[in-house]
Amino acid sequence: MVSSSGTESRRVTIHDVARSAGVSRQTVSRALNDKDEIDGATKQRVLDAARELGYRPSRFARGLVRQDTTTIGLVIPDLLNPFFTEVAAAALEAARARGWHVVVYDTADRAEEEFGTLQVIASQVDAVVGYFSCSEHDLERFTRGLPVVLIGREHPTGRFSSIRIDGEGGVHTAVAHLVAAGHRHIGMLDHDGRAEPSVRRDWFATAAAAHGIAPDRVVGAQQSADGGGTALRKLLGTHPEVTAVFTFNDIIAIGALREARRLGRSVPEDLAVVGFDGLQLGTLVEPPLSSVALDTRRLGALAIDQVARLLTGLEPLGADDLVVRAQLRLGGSA
Repeated sequence: MVSSSGTESRRVTIHDVARSAGVSRQTVSRALNDKDEIDGATKQRVLDAARELGYRPSRFARGLVRQDTTTIGLVIPDLLNPFFTEVAAAALEAARARGWHVVVYDTADRAEEEFGTLQVIASQVDAVVGYFSCSEHDLERFTRGLPVVLIGREHPTGRFSSIRIDGEGGVHTAVAHLVAAGHRHIGMLDHDGRAEPSVRRDWFATAAAAHGIAPDRVVGAQQSADGGGTALRKLLGTHPEVTAVFTFNDIIAIGALREARRLGRSVPEDLAVVGFDGLQLGTLVEPPLSSVALDTRRLGALAIDQVARLLTGLEPLGADDLVVRAQLRLGGSA
């Protein structure tokens, strides 16, 4: 690993070796694979540069010559949640198009499972993609220099590539739509599995305040349909004046739709509901769910594209290119 301060840094690439030895990337590949097309002095210069930099060819880089299989570790917090299933399917499709193998790990949204996965993953894969709640220091410690691409990290530090979700504009559009429909008492069902309010709650609070609406009608919900129903019942019990609700995700929203019917509230006449994610499942419920929708195919494809760049030493995509923005998609629920 290249290090300027005694700490782990980015993985040394074949381009670093080529630059140090003053040769092309193809020449480095020939030298490392003991090809006859280059002279002995050039080969030795490449080998010396690789040794000095601590270059360790990935199984992918070796596969450029020997046709080895590239294996990606895809870490998902909950495959029972259709959003993560859609993202995983998109990543699998993009990896399959490159002839790669993907090993999927489900951490059940538990820290101990996440650490258990990280303890075994480094020796099994060429790169890691997915969702992690642990610190980036722990990620560095466990992945040991493997390329890592994070998805949906709310507060990335820049140590790793991160596919960022920007839903702020979509949430502002959703709240503006509700206000235009006459709603002045808007609540939110947030994700309750975190120590701090979610970024989506911050987006909602800012959007509500911009319309002079108190952003404090918020109840935490478990990430399930049952959790959404329970949270809606609690919200309406505390704030019976609420006529519209924005939810952390579509699964919670679908539970809220079901609970609204149980409570005798017609949707959207008595209670408007807007989710977040844009799941295909949301189009199958009645009424179809309005949602701040993400392009899950783009999420998965971007992650795999960035991994390919990191593995081959190509210029990685910059932060501005690693953003997936959500937009309001109207159904019949709001």
